[in-house]
Order: sequence, then C-alpha cells, then structure tokens
Amino acid sequence: MRVAVVGAGAMGCLYGGLLAEAGVDVSLVDVWREHVDAINAKGLHITGVSGDIVVRVPATTNPETVGRVELVLLFVKSYDTSKAMRDSMPLIGGDTYVLTLQNGLGNLEAIAESVGLGRVLGGTTSHGSTLVGPREIRHAGVGPTVVGTLERGSRGTAEKVADTFNGAGLLTRVSDDVRGDVWGKVLVNLGINALTALTGLRNGQLLEVPELRRLMRLAVEEGMRVADADGVDLAPIDHVAHVYEVAEATAANRSSMLQDVERGRRTEIDALNGAVVGLGEKLGVETPVNRALTALVKGLEHRSSR
Repeated sequence: MRVAVVGAGAMGCLYGGLLAEAGVDVSLVDVWREHVDAINAKGLHITGVSGDIVVRVPATTNPETVGRVELVLLFVKSYDTSKAMRDSMPLIGGDTYVLTLQNGLGNLEAIAESVGLGRVLGGTTSHGSTLVGPREIRHAGVGPTVVGTLERGSRGTAEKVADTFNGAGLLTRVSDDVRGDVWGKVLVNLGINALTALTGLRNGQLLEVPELRRLMRLAVEEGMRVADADGVDLAPIDHVAHVYEVAEATAANRSSMLQDVERGRRTEIDALNGAVVGLGEKLGVETPVNRALTALVKGLEHRSSR
C-alpha cells in the first residue's frame, strides 16, 4: 500500500514513521520547511515507548512530487482539514481513500466534500505523541486504533488499512460504527482537553481536584445528551467513568490542547467543545459547561494572539 501522511506533526510522524519502519511505502507531507528538510537530511527520530529509532522516510512540502497514492492519512488540525484536502488533490486518484484519525467533529464531512463519502475512512487513535522539534518526536503512550467506513461497500479497504497498521505494530481493529467511535473519542476530549489547557495540569492531575472531576463529568454528560439527540449510537459503557479511566491511564500526558496553548497556537476547541455547543443549539440541547469552557479557551487564544 502506498501511503501519504498529510500533516507530519506529532501524530503524523508517529504513524508515518512506524509504517515506514515496517517497510510500507510512505511519504510525509507538511508545510514546515525546516522540519521537512531535517527529516530528509537526518531521518525521523522517534523516542519514547517505541524505543530510540531513526527512520528514513521521504518528506516534502509539495504533494505534487509524491504523485497518486492508495491512502492519504490526514493528521492536520481540524480547522485546516478543508484546505489540506484542496492542497492534497495531487495525491488523490480514482481509487484513493482518505483516512482521518483527527480529533473532533466535522472532519469526515469536510473530507467527503472533496472525495465523496464512499472514499472516506474515519477512526480514532489512543496513541500519544509529542513533537519535540524538527525531525524529533516522542512516542508518549500506546493505545488501540479504530478505523471504519461511512459506507458498507468500503469495508474491504478498511480491513486492508487495519492489516497494514497491525503489520507495523499499530494495534488496529475495524469498526462497523465509526461515527459512534468518533463521538466516543470526542467525549473523552470534552472531559480532558479544555480543562488541561485552562489549568496547565497534566491529564491525571485533573482527577486530584474534586471540582475539576465534577466539571469533567458535566461536560461529558452534556456531550452525551447532544449525541443522543443527533441519533448517535454511543457504545453501551459508562462514558464518564471511561473518561476518568483515560485520564488515569494517560496521567503524565500533556494534552494536545495544552501543548497548543503553551506554544501560543490556535486550539481545536471549535471542533470539540465548541462543536458540541453549536450542535446542541441546533438540536435544542443546553450545553452551559461546554459553552463556558469554549469561551475560556477562546480567551486564552486571544491572549496569545496579542
């Protein structure tokens, strides 16, 4: 399988690097010239739970130099999805599928605008990764990957992708309800990301403060009510307890939203808590906690932009 990873940040480099290390034909595509040049000159350096390895994988800022691929793996920030798809059209032929493992709501639909629902694969990942600097990432945590299709006729492609990922040590299963899986991950992010960004705490530290545990629960419960009103079949589990479990299992992690705030970057709040607020408004579901969290993170973004 010939793969192009669009968005060679922390997660894009992790997946692209491990796939390349396993012998998959992978190219990295990213807009950060210094990062791309360093990868081409010295290789991609991965440290952390994967060990300490240097992977030789081609990188470019110009997708036209890669040509058509079988799979585009999209790892850009959610607010860049539509633009990234437009810029990535040189990679996409008549049989190309696009897989998103991005955070948040709206990515599946944005990709489908460019290639149609039939060639969109969605999913989630529980891996943790941090971009340390040009060509340098730290694999912070291991977890399952889930992939699935929006149309049943594409299940064979999802299975092929899962086989490829499993061959690279990325434990992956195929889902029959990828929309529900995406929402399940969104609920986790609702409970953790904004609160870590606002407090500067690591994931596990949220659990040490009773008031923050309560906010985590309220944010997740609001998201569950919105999902239910939107006809989403959530997994039959205690989602609040699951969020607490994820926070404990990733206790030392600094969430991606916290990292964005610390670096003065735009966050994905609009695709997470903000998206739940917007959808709640359309469906008549009140979301006061997520509305407040969204406004506060927006305030942090504004402070960083000044």
